[in-house]
Amino acid sequence: MLPDLLLPMRFPAKRIHAILALTALLLSAVPAAAQVTWQMTTEYPQNNISGIGLTTFAERVAARTNGFVTVANAFDNELKINSGAMPSAATEGRIAGGDAFAGALSGLDPVLALSTLPFLVQSVDVARATNLRARPLYEKVLAARGLKLLYVTIWPATGLWSEHALANADDLPKLNLRAYDANSSEVMRAAGANAQFLPMDAALAGLREHRLNAFLTSGDGGAGRKLWDFLPYFTAINYAMPVSIAFVRSDAFAELSEGIQREVLAAAAETEQSQFALLTHRTTENYARMRDNGVRIAEPAPSSLIAALRTAATSALSTWEAQAGADATAIVEWARQQ
Repeated sequence: MLPDLLLPMRFPAKRIHAILALTALLLSAVPAAAQVTWQMTTEYPQNNISGIGLTTFAERVAARTNGFVTVANAFDNELKINSGAMPSAATEGRIAGGDAFAGALSGLDPVLALSTLPFLVQSVDVARATNLRARPLYEKVLAARGLKLLYVTIWPATGLWSEHALANADDLPKLNLRAYDANSSEVMRAAGANAQFLPMDAALAGLREHRLNAFLTSGDGGAGRKLWDFLPYFTAINYAMPVSIAFVRSDAFAELSEGIQREVLAAAAETEQSQFALLTHRTTENYARMRDNGVRIAEPAPSSLIAALRTAATSALSTWEAQAGADATAIVEWARQQ
């Protein structure tokens, strides 16, 4: 075929057509694998802070790599892979990575529950500084399982959504409550509530079936799921400012050239900064949306309720510190002093 294409090169009038045909032929020989698509997932909706992070990362990485790396995102647990199952789903090759709620990953290592420890951080700045200190520990835990950390998202403070208003600590035993990790379920049970750790999809099913009458989650998590349809009260207990962690399979990252790797990490850093900027006004936006939908927000929370929860948290903190190791415990001690 090449001689047929080169023959017209002797004739100026046909030269440009030959060049175009030859270029098309050569480009057709480029393998389809020249571009990379990563399937990533979150169990939260696209308008939730976790979903916004994945959307932002997909946009930034496509722009920085000129489309060489693209991200195909699945939201709202579309792939039926909740946060706790994402690491194994990635290593098995069902997904390249995802954005997982860190508390649900604590079964991999106790350090991943650091951000969900009760009443440890009470401000955005302390939450950010604490997680910067913890980041090398997160990276080490994930790397040991063949995963590479991309970025961390800090969530708005956790509160209690409930079917009825919570006036004081005596209302806690009336709650059939969804907790979001093992530590929070232990704390809530110690405070008197009937609490269990459930992934979001199972918790929503329990809510619809009226087996649950309360949720431990942020305004962000509740607003994204329209919890006000079932739970019209929100008590701002400022329990924790947990994080979700976005990661990709280490071998998928290693297959990229060094230049593309740098661009992917730059896109991840930009996403993390964007997520932190979003956090600064996210609570105000969530509260406005919640009030617009009839939610009654108790802020501050009743003092006896907070006192009961803080007392109940003591045992969970002691258990975690005994398991987490010296490096993680040192970070917790630093956060307590802020």
